[in-house]
Amino acid sequence: MGDATAFSSMDEFCGSTFWDANETWWTTDPDFTPCFEQTVLVWAPCAFFWLFMLFDFWYLKASLDKNIPWNRLNISKLLINVGLLVVTALDLIMSFVKKGGDSELPLYGVDIWTPIIKLLTFLMVLMFIPLNRKYGVQTSGCQFMFWFLLTIFSIPRCRTEARLHQERGQIIGSQQAEPHDFTWETYQFASFFIFFAFTCLMLILNCFADQLPRQTKYYRGPKEIPELSASFLSRITYSWFDRMALKGYRNPLEEKDLWDLRPQDSCKEVMPTFAHYWNKNVRKNYKRASGGQEPKAQFSNGKVSFENPQSNGRKKGMASIMPPIYRSFGGIFLFGSFFKLITDILTFAQPQVLSLIIGYVEDFAKVPQPEWKGIMYSILLFVLASAQTFILAQYFHRMFIVGLRIRTALINCIYRKALRISNAARKASTVGEIVNLMAVDAQRFMDLTTYLNMLWSAPLQIALALYFLWQQLGPSVLAGLAVMIIMIPLNGFIASRIKTYQIRQMKYKDERVKLMNEVLSGIKVLKLYAWEPSFEKQVLDIRDKEIATLRATAYLNASTSFLWSCAPFLVSLVTFATYVLIDENNVLDAKKTFVSLSLFNILRFPLTMLPMLITNLVQTQVSVQRINKFLNSEELDPNNVQHDASKPHPMSIENGHFSWGDEDEMTLKNINMQVPKNNLVAIVGTVGSGKSSVIQALLGEMEKISGTVNTVGKMAYVPQQAWIQNATVRDNILFGKPYDRKRYNKVIDACALRTDIEILSAGDLTEVGEKGINLSGGQKQRISLARAVYHNADLYLLDDPLSAVDSHVGKHIFEEVIGPKGMLAKKTRVLVTHGITFLPQTDKIYVMKMGEISENGTYAELLKNRGAFADFLMQHLQEGEEEEEELNQIKRQLSQTDPALVAPFEKAILLARTESLSDSISVTSADSLMGGSLRRRGKRQDSYDSNASAASLKKKQEVEGKLIETEKSQTGGVDFAVYKHYIKSVGIFLSVATLVLNFVFQAFQIGSNLWLTQWSNDKAVEHDTGLRNMYLGVYGAFGFGQVLAYMGSSLVLAIGCIRCAVAIHAQLLSSVLHWPMELFETTPQGRILNRFSKDIHVVDATLPMLLRVVLFCAIAVLATIVVISISTPIFLAVIVPIGFIYYFAQRFYVATSRQLMRLESVSRSPIYSHFGETVTGVSTIRAYTVQDRFIEESDNKVDKNQVCKYPSLIANRWLAVRLEMVGNLIILFASLFAVLGGQTNPGLVGLSVSYALQVTQTLNWLVRMSSDIETNIVSVERIKEYGETKQEAAWELEEDKKKPKNWPEDGRVEFKDFQVRYREGLELVLRGVSFNISGGQKVGIVGRTGAGKSSLTLALFRIIESAGGKILIDGIDIATMGLHMLRSRLTIIPQDPVLFSGSLRSNLDPFEVKTDDEIWKALELSHLKAFAKSLTAGLNHEISEGGENLSVGQRQLVCLARALLRKTKVLVLDEATAAVDLETDDLIQKTIRSEFRECTVLTIAHRLNTILDSDKVIVLDKGQITEFDAPSALLADPKSAFFSMAKDANLV
Repeated sequence: MGDATAFSSMDEFCGSTFWDANETWWTTDPDFTPCFEQTVLVWAPCAFFWLFMLFDFWYLKASLDKNIPWNRLNISKLLINVGLLVVTALDLIMSFVKKGGDSELPLYGVDIWTPIIKLLTFLMVLMFIPLNRKYGVQTSGCQFMFWFLLTIFSIPRCRTEARLHQERGQIIGSQQAEPHDFTWETYQFASFFIFFAFTCLMLILNCFADQLPRQTKYYRGPKEIPELSASFLSRITYSWFDRMALKGYRNPLEEKDLWDLRPQDSCKEVMPTFAHYWNKNVRKNYKRASGGQEPKAQFSNGKVSFENPQSNGRKKGMASIMPPIYRSFGGIFLFGSFFKLITDILTFAQPQVLSLIIGYVEDFAKVPQPEWKGIMYSILLFVLASAQTFILAQYFHRMFIVGLRIRTALINCIYRKALRISNAARKASTVGEIVNLMAVDAQRFMDLTTYLNMLWSAPLQIALALYFLWQQLGPSVLAGLAVMIIMIPLNGFIASRIKTYQIRQMKYKDERVKLMNEVLSGIKVLKLYAWEPSFEKQVLDIRDKEIATLRATAYLNASTSFLWSCAPFLVSLVTFATYVLIDENNVLDAKKTFVSLSLFNILRFPLTMLPMLITNLVQTQVSVQRINKFLNSEELDPNNVQHDASKPHPMSIENGHFSWGDEDEMTLKNINMQVPKNNLVAIVGTVGSGKSSVIQALLGEMEKISGTVNTVGKMAYVPQQAWIQNATVRDNILFGKPYDRKRYNKVIDACALRTDIEILSAGDLTEVGEKGINLSGGQKQRISLARAVYHNADLYLLDDPLSAVDSHVGKHIFEEVIGPKGMLAKKTRVLVTHGITFLPQTDKIYVMKMGEISENGTYAELLKNRGAFADFLMQHLQEGEEEEEELNQIKRQLSQTDPALVAPFEKAILLARTESLSDSISVTSADSLMGGSLRRRGKRQDSYDSNASAASLKKKQEVEGKLIETEKSQTGGVDFAVYKHYIKSVGIFLSVATLVLNFVFQAFQIGSNLWLTQWSNDKAVEHDTGLRNMYLGVYGAFGFGQVLAYMGSSLVLAIGCIRCAVAIHAQLLSSVLHWPMELFETTPQGRILNRFSKDIHVVDATLPMLLRVVLFCAIAVLATIVVISISTPIFLAVIVPIGFIYYFAQRFYVATSRQLMRLESVSRSPIYSHFGETVTGVSTIRAYTVQDRFIEESDNKVDKNQVCKYPSLIANRWLAVRLEMVGNLIILFASLFAVLGGQTNPGLVGLSVSYALQVTQTLNWLVRMSSDIETNIVSVERIKEYGETKQEAAWELEEDKKKPKNWPEDGRVEFKDFQVRYREGLELVLRGVSFNISGGQKVGIVGRTGAGKSSLTLALFRIIESAGGKILIDGIDIATMGLHMLRSRLTIIPQDPVLFSGSLRSNLDPFEVKTDDEIWKALELSHLKAFAKSLTAGLNHEISEGGENLSVGQRQLVCLARALLRKTKVLVLDEATAAVDLETDDLIQKTIRSEFRECTVLTIAHRLNTILDSDKVIVLDKGQITEFDAPSALLADPKSAFFSMAKDANLV
């Protein structure tokens, strides 16, 4: 009734009928009434515009730009709009003129109101044209939609007007008596078509975006992202991304191809808003002690300040990051959620349309329906699906943006906090944990945002699905629902089991990687001892455990996927069975069956998502707590240090008490210290007396408990442990200051860095590895000092900068830099030092003892006191660390100041002199020649490179500055060979079986669905329960077949993948252990480890899962096509073009997306490594007050990562829109053909359309996953590449068995014109060396650094293969035997003792071939027996990684014990340079002399006195033997090089 009254009032309004069902619906030629066309169809678009206009206003407000120039586009928009206004105004005027009043045509409401509504709307649109221009908005979605709707809705009226015009023509043409006055109708006809033409033009114009604005807040360069100036149409279809997709398809993308970041996503825009809300939140949580209003987040030159939760007033609880996140990013998030709501509703419209289509086909069999209805339903289905596609893409896009912005905000927030956190708080967590906050926890947020809306959307979807299902099947739905609900805890249980297995697997993986790490670190020792097989076995043992857990996980995974794939079937089986069995009258017809099936399919998604979402939420909650804890931790109090310029001295501490943040524990007490301007003040004291703490107190790094600290002027600080950034040497010294060549060179010479820089491959542009890995300790220390000197500050705090450098370098630096004549002479300096030699030149000395200043004064005053300082000197001398000349100098100084002191010191000096077996051989000091770690890493050849001609050096510099060959980031596609390799590893049989079983599974599934159609079409079932039960039984049987086939395929795949994982790892391990040594030197360890951790993990876990999904999806898509073709064979004609579209979208996407992912992961790690560096060097950064520069660097790194991340997210949306449109086309054609083909079988139609409805998602997944496979199969490629590298000679040869069992018996070693080089393309290291050593001789090998001493021994073990000539041992050429045969018959005691984690026993005898007695004997001889006895576990004592829990001396003795256990005829001693104290050294020498009497011993000597008693001495120089004779003979000849060396060492 209500409808009727509404209609009748509308009838009056129009003066004609408003709605006539017979004309519109029950007809073969449908049409709307003119009244309907002139009211609803015009008002609806206008209402839409007025409703969504608010968004347009919001965009105006939010725009960052201004002032678009007038151009053709906006001028034509303006003109056409004015035209429309004129037409509409004319309409209004004409209706007053022609109707009502005197004329016979009455005037109705519609004639007045419709033009008025149109007028107002067009005016509003007109207003927006200049507004958008002024505020720089280039496109408007709301206006586009308005014109689009207006055009579409005007089409019915076009048809009506054209028909009426035709009728009028007929009336006039039929020449009847009475003339008609058609002027009003003719006017309406003309005016409407002008209006319609204008509307179409406006629609076309709105497809384009306006020009670039003239004034922009941020520079919009040529590389700006096209999205910013893309039109609405281009934005919703993502066609602005086409250029990138095309470019990526043609050539692999590189960083230069990427667009700039959208300004609204950059740190500069995101941070201030977040900081503003964060500060507000902090203020709310902490009641201010003082009143007063706080300023907003300041914008001083783009810097953002975060308030510290600790600083103000009482604490009311933790300040949380959540409220600021809601406030800053909630708006976009809600807008996105609104989209999600619309798509959810659209999802449920589809089954309703499906039921209409089935109904149409059912009726068609009885009462043929007009064809246009069927077509309309198909088009409706297509429109719904497309709308859903576009809206969903926008939703995901919005969510990704929110995620990105949250990540940006959190990373920056954490970074800024890390720069201000107090030391106590920093010690509470390791650097790794803090970096994880950024790497893991901030990332979690990003992953969560997309799913967060599922919290309300999933329950909504479930509720709607149940409601519609109830309408179809009544209460039987509950049975199906029950099955689904039972599945959830079952899955939950399996998931928790999987998790425990995963944790276990991670544990084994970590163990395996740790062991691999040790193997790679000590690979040289393993090769020298021929121990590789033992360690290979250890690694494989752990791998077996890991595989066992993997196997369990794989079975569990197979069972979950099996549960989920069978769930839909079980649910439908249970529901339908219940439905037909409850009541005789319940009959399944096609409509019920297929609508229910498609609803059940909708239900599946939210039910799977919910459990995942909940675990995700819990994880994110943990992350939030961790981040909150960090952001609320204590900060350094800026008031620790005052800067009061009125104080007399630039640095002073008065009555200072300090602690390292533990309130009770005071580190420094009663510190009073003044440092006058331009003075040099030294702080000395024993280890742990608090010297460095005083420096930290001056920097304000310590908690001040009482007293005052005052500094005036710029600071520079040299920490005890040099902090070196991962940048070039030059950048490390400049540290953000501009490069001034003259000053820079002066600094480098003063800090004695010139020689080092010349040796480095690319000079000062050489890149320093993380933590300064490729520099020696002394070099790092000097670079750190150079940074301070270059900084040209006023105050210098030098924390023992001379500890890591050689004495003569130290002296040079003191004179040139620190001392009274150095570069810093005019600065105020505080120096912590151990070197006593420099003390007389200081202005004042403070002596620290137990955290207090025990005395102070000048050098002379302190000596007279005979207090702590004299004790300190005495103790220092007895430790005998000083060089000869220094001892003399100390003596001179003493005799000048206080002759009485000389006597007691004489004794100490004498003691020191006997022990100072000065290391005079390396006069050039290991340190200045690139000493330390690199020299041992076989980089000896560097010292030659430095002699190469300058010209070739220049060329080499560029290449060699990079320490390590850069890792190849694979570009382009992956070879088929890699897939072949993978399939081979899985096994041909298993691969085929998987495929076959998957086909069988789909066959059963199609079978069961076809059976359902048969059942639903069979009308005889209504009266025959037997028949019904037969249908039900067969349906069940089909289901059972499905279950078995799927289970089988899952298991077979799992087994295959595990076989593959085992094979691939074993192959990788064995080939890496067979590498020659040179490969280990040029390949960074981290990269090899990466193969063993990440790439193996991909093969273990990631690939099997992806393969399973891809197989499932591919076969499902195939099934869909088969089913649709069965029901409508004509569909096959369409499948080919659709397939083409699909294939191209996929190819474009994969190429672009893969490269974007690679770029993204490459640009992500610098954020974290830079952060890690910052955390370690935070005190240096604070001392130089360069926080802002570091914050900016971090921001740039984040922005750079976003630059790579954003396009890869867009690529996903771009693909989704295109693929889903392909899917929608399949839906359109499947339904169209079903309707048009005169199809009379409603069941088949239902089946094919409901299959088509699912295909969109499956297609999407298929491309996603197959591109993931392509991305991940790269791991197999890399492993394969490592398996195909160069291998060293065979370990065992058949001929070895013919050699004498106890070879070498005499130990004769003979070199014949032997030449060797480290690597291809480098110069020779030994250039034709010939000598002969008879069995049992003791030979010393000496020579300066880089003369080739170690190369000799390496060649003996064939670690480096000969380049000419040969080596004979007992007359057998060593090149003819297997490496293990050779290496196991020689013994070496290497220079740096390498131990492996494991028991003491396994370190001595890894193959477990010796008895306990033999081992104890060896320990006794190597003086370790007492130590080993004292251990509770004895021989099973666990040694930690790298032997950390033994002292260096003990490690050296363990290596000696190893040698004693092997006891071979030839022993090589690569003498330890430092490490061992003199006693241990004597012990080792004694043992070797007694135990290895009969053996041939080759000693590489660094201290001459150890080889003075040998039989022969070989003196090497530049790879040639210059002298070979008995030491006595050489010493007798004053011209010999040996003599001059001995002289340097004060031995003659």
